[in-house]
Amino acid sequence: MRLLAIVLLWCGVAAAFWQVLGGRAQPLRRTRLLLGTVVEITVYDQRPQRFVEAVESAFDEMARLEALTSFHRTGSDVLRLSRAVGNVELAPETLQILREGLQVSQASGGAFDMTLGRLQKLWGFGSGHPRLPASDEIEAALADSGSGALTVKNGKVIKHSPAWIDLGGIAKGYIIDRAIAVLKQAGVECAAVNAGGDLRLIGRRAAPWRIGIRHPRKPEELLGTLVLSEPLAVVTSGDYERFFEQNGRRYHHLFDPFTGMPARRCQSVTVVSNRAALADALATAVFVLGPERGLALLARYPRTWGLIVAADGSSLVSPGLRERVTWP
Repeated sequence: MRLLAIVLLWCGVAAAFWQVLGGRAQPLRRTRLLLGTVVEITVYDQRPQRFVEAVESAFDEMARLEALTSFHRTGSDVLRLSRAVGNVELAPETLQILREGLQVSQASGGAFDMTLGRLQKLWGFGSGHPRLPASDEIEAALADSGSGALTVKNGKVIKHSPAWIDLGGIAKGYIIDRAIAVLKQAGVECAAVNAGGDLRLIGRRAAPWRIGIRHPRKPEELLGTLVLSEPLAVVTSGDYERFFEQNGRRYHHLFDPFTGMPARRCQSVTVVSNRAALADALATAVFVLGPERGLALLARYPRTWGLIVAADGSSLVSPGLRERVTWP
């Protein structure tokens, strides 16, 4: 079984919480297939079963937002936006995702780009049959892309070109944040939402949260373990998630918006921040920018850090994260 990019080390967490509660309660854990992966929600409480309905409501909210933001769902906001030019009416949640994405795009100098839908389709990673396109195909796919293709103003989005929109680099994080909001509204104080390795935690614990980070070249091994005493979001982007090899070269789904080719400066990027949406977008941007420029970008955001594996396999860690990482 493939090790996920981020692994919440449940055994240590559950044992610690069990001790805190005097052995009176097991955590409530539920899973559902969403966002193209297995989503797991775990609630820690002295009476966790009282939050069964809250967990189901969180899953329902995630499903609703997935339907809004998926390019493959008939009637989704993303599909309508991709087919339109000019003013487009969208749901408030979609507007918020676009607004946050454009902010990261600007901060990263375009390294994060939500207008690469044609490029994603061209490479075919979503179809299960990826291929290496010709250079003229890549050039055509990039013709209408770029952060200038979209403007969000006065609660509306203006699309300036026929670019296809792809929210894959931020929507999952935003949807995780919304699930956390549903849990909090229901009174949940300590929980984790894990969507295929993209993770957000709430609640301070007697024992720290321990999150294992997958080694990008050794699938069954951990690169290191994050030890967090505060609730944060943790998201990893890596070149091992969706890729194929041809003539000894690896081609993956994280594209450099300026070349249309897979970004080559990193093997994996793990970002720790307050919100999963921000961590999600920044992980992609840093992967494109590379270690030095990527760490400089992360330093511009409060309580945001990164663990980067460069293309040569070396690891770089934000100063604020170094004391929170343990190595094998």
